[in-house]
Amino acid sequence: MSQSIFHASVEGAQHGAKSLPDFLAYAKKAGASGAQPSNYMLQNSKGGFRTAKEIKDLFAKAKLILDGVSGHCAFWVHTTAWTGSPTVRPFIPADVAKKSPEAIEAWAEDYTLRLMDLCAELGLRILPMFWGVAHGWEAVSGYPWGFWAGPGYDMIQEGNERFAKKTAKIRKHANSLGMYLAHEIHPGTGAMCADDFNTLVKACDGDKCLAVNADPSHCWEGEDWETRFRKVGERVYACHVKNFVIRKNVPLRSMQPNWPGRAMQFVDIPSGDLNMVRYVEMLIDIGYPKRYCEVNKRKTAPLIVEAESAYRDLDATSANGIQYVRDHLCFPVAGGSFEDGMGA
Repeated sequence: MSQSIFHASVEGAQHGAKSLPDFLAYAKKAGASGAQPSNYMLQNSKGGFRTAKEIKDLFAKAKLILDGVSGHCAFWVHTTAWTGSPTVRPFIPADVAKKSPEAIEAWAEDYTLRLMDLCAELGLRILPMFWGVAHGWEAVSGYPWGFWAGPGYDMIQEGNERFAKKTAKIRKHANSLGMYLAHEIHPGTGAMCADDFNTLVKACDGDKCLAVNADPSHCWEGEDWETRFRKVGERVYACHVKNFVIRKNVPLRSMQPNWPGRAMQFVDIPSGDLNMVRYVEMLIDIGYPKRYCEVNKRKTAPLIVEAESAYRDLDATSANGIQYVRDHLCFPVAGGSFEDGMGA
C-alpha cells in the first residue's frame, strides 16, 4: 500500500506563552508527529539561543520531528524598522525598542543571522519567515488611488532597490548555508501576492534563496490560493495549513481592532471556507513535499497547522487542526493514474 508523503505538525508562534518543553509536550499529546517552534521558544535567559544539542535533545525526548523554526517576526522587524513604525516593538527587547530605526534594523539583522546559523546546526535548510514593508506603509495599504509615484519619488522602484540592498547580507549568508528563506505571502509584508513576490525575486536577480511558505489562509482578497501558489510554485519550500471564513457584508478593510468584528476571521480547519484536501493536492502537484524532503533530507514533509480562532480556545483549535491533518490530509499518495488498471 502507498504511504503518505506528509506528517502532521504544528507551528509554535501562536503558542508563545508556552516554554519549548511545554509546547512539545502539548504538540505530542495533541497527536502531532512534528513541531515548528518559534524563534522565541529557542531563546535562552541570556539573550542568546539554546544550543543545537539542547534543542535536539528536547525533541528527541518528546519523540517529535523538528520541522523547522518560525522566524517570521524577526525578519519582519528587519525590513520594517526603517519606517519608524511602533508595530515592531512587540517583537524586540524593550531596550532595543528605545533605539533608532537604524539601530533596530542592525539588531534584527544580527539576530536573523544568528538564527540562521542555529537552524543550520539543527540540520534545517528551510526557514519560514516573512519580509517587512520594504516599499513603505502607503504601498502595502493597497490604497486604491495609488499615488505611489509622483514628482521626485517612485515608491515601487525605490522599494525594490531598498529591499535588495537591505536584505543583501542576509541573503548572502543564507546562500552560504544552502538555506531557503521562505516568505509567507501575506497582507502587510514585503510581498502581499504572487506578483509582488516575483517582483522581489527579479529585484534580487533571481536569488535562489528567496522561497515561499505557502499558506492559503492569506488568500482572502481577490487572489485565490491556487492562482497564488501556482505562480510561485517552483519556489514553495514550506507550508502552513490554516483556514478562514469571510463574513458577508462586512468590509475587508476597516480600522476594526476587535478580532470578532472583522470580516476575515481565522477559524478551525474543518469548518472554514477553504477545501484543505484540494490545497494539499496542489502542494503535491507543485512539488512542495519533494523539495522539502530533498533539502532537509527527510522521508516525509510536514503539513504544519497554524490554527487560530476568535472564539475557540487556542490549544483546542490547534489540537483539532492537528488531528484533522493527521486523519484527513496525510493520505496515501497515488502511484499512478486510476486509468492504469482499467481493462487489465
